Amino acid sequence: MRRLKGQPRGRGLFPPPWVSTGYRGAGPVPSALGLHGRSRGGAWSLGFRGLRPAHLTCAARDPWAPDRGSGAPRALQAVLLQIKNMVKLIHTLADHGDDVNCCAFSFSLLATCSLDKTIRLYSLHDFTELPHSPLKFHTYAVHCCCFSPSGHILASCSTDGTTVLWNTENGQMLAVMEQPSGSPVRVCQFSPDSRCLTSGAADGTVVLWNTQSYKLYRCGSVKDGSLVACAFSPNGSFFVTGSSCGDLTVWDDKMRCLHSEKAHDLGITCCDFSSQPVSDGEQGLQFFRLASCGQDCQVKIWIVSFTHILGFELKYKSTLSGHCAPVLACAFSHDGQMLVSGSVDKSVIVYDTNTENILHTLTQHTRYVTTCAFAPNTLLLATGSMDKTVNIWQFDLETLCQARSTEDQLKQFTDDWSEEDVSTWLCAQDLKDLVGIFKMNNIDGKELLNLTKESLADDLKIDGYSYEKEAIENWISKKKRTSPMTNLVLPSAVLTPNRTLKMAINRWLETHQK
Repeated sequence: MRRLKGQPRGRGLFPPPWVSTGYRGAGPVPSALGLHGRSRGGAWSLGFRGLRPAHLTCAARDPWAPDRGSGAPRALQAVLLQIKNMVKLIHTLADHGDDVNCCAFSFSLLATCSLDKTIRLYSLHDFTELPHSPLKFHTYAVHCCCFSPSGHILASCSTDGTTVLWNTENGQMLAVMEQPSGSPVRVCQFSPDSRCLTSGAADGTVVLWNTQSYKLYRCGSVKDGSLVACAFSPNGSFFVTGSSCGDLTVWDDKMRCLHSEKAHDLGITCCDFSSQPVSDGEQGLQFFRLASCGQDCQVKIWIVSFTHILGFELKYKSTLSGHCAPVLACAFSHDGQMLVSGSVDKSVIVYDTNTENILHTLTQHTRYVTTCAFAPNTLLLATGSMDKTVNIWQFDLETLCQARSTEDQLKQFTDDWSEEDVSTWLCAQDLKDLVGIFKMNNIDGKELLNLTKESLADDLKIDGYSYEKEAIENWISKKKRTSPMTNLVLPSAVLTPNRTLKMAINRWLETHQK
């Protein structure tokens, strides 16, 4: 969902009506509806942005905890508890001595690499470290590691300018491949058939290596920035690189540049393809989902297609909000049904790729989340962080399937709320000042859901006069508690949308459109 006008960049989605805001900030925060007020412990902000569970990192308590006294139906709390149990932390690895930069799965192993210059290997059976781990060769930080599709070979790359291939069975080095320019290597990735390996460097060069001969096959470069992300299409016919300048560049298997597009204003940090194609019934073509994330706090979804006859096409599809800080990692599940992202806000968000709704938010890491990866054959998720740990999460398949249908259930619950139920919920959230406003507008559960779909009203009332939203919010943010028009003391800092004026403006625009 796109950021609404007037909402600060990076704030992410606001909690839906049935989740406590939990916000205890130190000053006024612009809200989706422009509703402001004073609550115990500081200022609060309330916004209705649809039935998409979201987590504010500044929340004082778990947003998924049952809200006592909220007036919400017991069945609703049962559904929320069901979602909470969808995923559980089953193991934490804390062997690295510095930031964890990357983690990767094979069918039987988990690999992690770190600023401590090492790569560690763990068995998925019991998460014990293998006897020949850690793997040591790199003289500087190891930025990325990845398995070949068979899992027999592991690649790692480092600031020392090398990409190393390892035998995962015994930990022996198979080859050391030096970046032609000697530049620090930031990312490496195997092709789906294991015949090639890409390595992208800080100077913008990208190399395609032959994994049989360990020799350079092709070399290219981007115009600006460092290469920090890379992903092969599931069919191996092309691959995508992402740069610190924000460009997505598409290359074919001959290293010819097919396309380049500005994707993230402040730079790309990661990209990943869904292994499951999206079919086009009309032409019988295969389209693939590509996810990218960046310093702009966003995760974007793209639809990609490529045939030698019709050529290449990259289409922007949507933007997933939820994080309030730069997003450093993203990854699809093996079945393509989920997408996860990790952020500087220390959280990991799990999305449903079909509905693009947030299924869950994981907040166990204490520092930036730098990497996330799904296992290729099981519902295991690994997340790594600058807190030097890797968390292993397990999804419950049955609960996951139930959670995917939760949105309709939640909508049904809220749809049945009476005006009194809405008032009870407002009181439970310390929003008593709004009860009168909601009752005056006859807002029941059904109307509450309609509010989630409305665009913002840019004109707001505070003292009987109408003001531009940005101007009046700026007035209040300066702790002015008098009316801009009358200079009288305001009895309340509550802002309400002037719906009548908004409707009149819309009608005027409709009749005067060319």
